Amino acid sequence: MNSLEQLRQAEQALLPIFSGIDAQVKQNLQRVLRAFQNHRVGAHHFASVSGYGHDDLGRETLDRVFASVMGSEAAIVRVQFVSGTHAIACALYGVLRPGDEMLAVVGAPYDTLEEVIGTRGSGQGSLIEFGISYRQLDLTPSGNVDWDTLESAIKPETRLVLIQRSCGYAWRSSLSIAEIEKIIKIVKRQNPDTVCFVDNCYGEFIETQEPTHVGADLMAGSLIKNPGGTIVTAGGYIAGRADLVEQAACRLTAPGIGSYGGATFDQHRLLYQGLFLAPQMVGEAMKGTHLTGYVFDKLGYPVNPPPLAPRRDVIQAIKLGSPEKLLAFCKAVQQNSPIGSYLDPIPDEMPGYESLVVMAGGTFIEGSTLEFSADGPLREPYIVYCQGGTHWTHIAIALESAIEAITKID
Repeated sequence: MNSLEQLRQAEQALLPIFSGIDAQVKQNLQRVLRAFQNHRVGAHHFASVSGYGHDDLGRETLDRVFASVMGSEAAIVRVQFVSGTHAIACALYGVLRPGDEMLAVVGAPYDTLEEVIGTRGSGQGSLIEFGISYRQLDLTPSGNVDWDTLESAIKPETRLVLIQRSCGYAWRSSLSIAEIEKIIKIVKRQNPDTVCFVDNCYGEFIETQEPTHVGADLMAGSLIKNPGGTIVTAGGYIAGRADLVEQAACRLTAPGIGSYGGATFDQHRLLYQGLFLAPQMVGEAMKGTHLTGYVFDKLGYPVNPPPLAPRRDVIQAIKLGSPEKLLAFCKAVQQNSPIGSYLDPIPDEMPGYESLVVMAGGTFIEGSTLEFSADGPLREPYIVYCQGGTHWTHIAIALESAIEAITKID
């Protein structure tokens, strides 16, 4: 069977799942629409101010709209956040103080947080260097949260619990909203004052609720991932309890300025429109992960998540088993991208990553992972991580080439 026939079979088998995703997109879009309507968003909110960014009606309204969508007391949505890692770092530095402990409850965090915490690198002002201790609960051998250990893991000095929703570069299941809610309840039973913070990157609009709907005190993410709807050019967000959001804002700007400053450089229209488009774009990406997982599972490769399992983020991992296959897959994705299709991805060092990383991403926004891209660290067992996709049909076209490229190596 050739790659085109394999894809057609997969598309037919997945039609019921695609239909269910469309129904969920409608629910999430209704939530976004209600927020726009309740806050009376109009064309005048697209105007921006310069300089300090004081009294920016569009930005202040966007913060309230975003908070409504996320089910939180407050939110800050800023183009000044360089990345999701930057937004997460601002939240951590905003809440934690010397003598506090941060506990990661889903194993080791994503590579780019290691230097923020201080488990790798030195001399740049990590949390550990500022007297904040770090501890983590490793996953069980099956790759799940260690629920039994979590029941008694909170110490008096545990100020914040880090809950990473997405699998990152780990071969584990990403967390469902129900699992996040369970973690929060277990933590709060031990100490109601411990802050439950969720790294929400790759997870927005995957389900019909967000972590802050189910008790998370604070969460953060990137606008060039899900909530930017593929058109926001830069930025990130933090949402949650109003006092904690403001503490995080004071790390982005300065104490005394907090959320009251920050010009948006005439980006308001894109920020609003990106949020409106986000449920649809995430739905298309989810379809693409199902298609990718289904086809490569049939080809005999281990995939995470499994092909028919409910999606918990916009990432599909495939254990390819060799550097040649990892490079061939990424090259096929790059060749079927709208931007830079003539380029060959090569492994290189990336800021914040321990291993060499190969990245394929011919995206309109540099680094946008809600647009279709693929990457992976050049280390065993050579896993490629596919992310995003503005429409699943584009992913199907790229997969046809990727299957042929991998098959040639076999």
